Amino acid sequence: MDRFESIAHAQPFTLTYRIEALDGSGRGWGKGADLVQPSASTRKVGIMMYALGAARAGRIDLSKKLTITAALQDGINSGTYQYMSPGTEYSLRDAIVNMIITSDNVSTQLVLMEVGGADKVTAWANGIGMTGTKLRGLVPNPTLPWDHAPNEVAVTCPADQALLLRRIVKGMTDEAEAKALGVASEECIKGLEIMSWQRLRGMIPFLLPSDTRIDNKTGRSRRGRSDVGVVWKDGKPLFAIAAYADWVPDTLPDGLPGQSGAYLSIAKLTRAAWEELG
Repeated sequence: MDRFESIAHAQPFTLTYRIEALDGSGRGWGKGADLVQPSASTRKVGIMMYALGAARAGRIDLSKKLTITAALQDGINSGTYQYMSPGTEYSLRDAIVNMIITSDNVSTQLVLMEVGGADKVTAWANGIGMTGTKLRGLVPNPTLPWDHAPNEVAVTCPADQALLLRRIVKGMTDEAEAKALGVASEECIKGLEIMSWQRLRGMIPFLLPSDTRIDNKTGRSRRGRSDVGVVWKDGKPLFAIAAYADWVPDTLPDGLPGQSGAYLSIAKLTRAAWEELG
């Protein structure tokens, strides 16, 4: 059992992951990487890239002003715009940024409506090889029970998210790869830059040096915690990681909150990759 498997095996919940070196060595580790499960907000990396591609193609305008409404705020428990005054305006560009860096779900609804809905993003994701990914609706139903079926929410798998991250990184310098994603290299660079502004730093970044560049997007569902991202070292992307803790109990056997174990296990996976590849 390698050190990654040992971290996953020690948890009283399901921990799946895919870790891929980005140096061309082909090194990587995974467990349950093809297991389709709730995506939570990690789905938003794909939404962002699809939106940036739509802007590149002229189908949407990033400077367009969007309006917060009470209806959009109803039932939202992620991000900050649920607390803003209805009638507040901000740009589509800023909605995309807030969807990523604070996981704002008022913004997520607005972005999805502008790009044509979840089915459009799903078709794009499936078309680039993310065959286990399917978005459903604008935001998750906040009343879903803890043991809800995966098909009641958006789903993905670690392998899909690692593939997306790997292709975005490659697209930064390879225009053909960027074009295959529906963008140009400029959007690949911008997408990772937006992810580097992430405010939620409790998983992938937690056990890494504080000055490490990390482009990540967290996820939180009724029973799970997840994080996907690219970790850099010496100015270059070092590895991509996509990790999902599902079926996390409210309380662990030692009495600590379940989410603390999920956060720490994903942080430990990241630290192990950092030490193996750095």
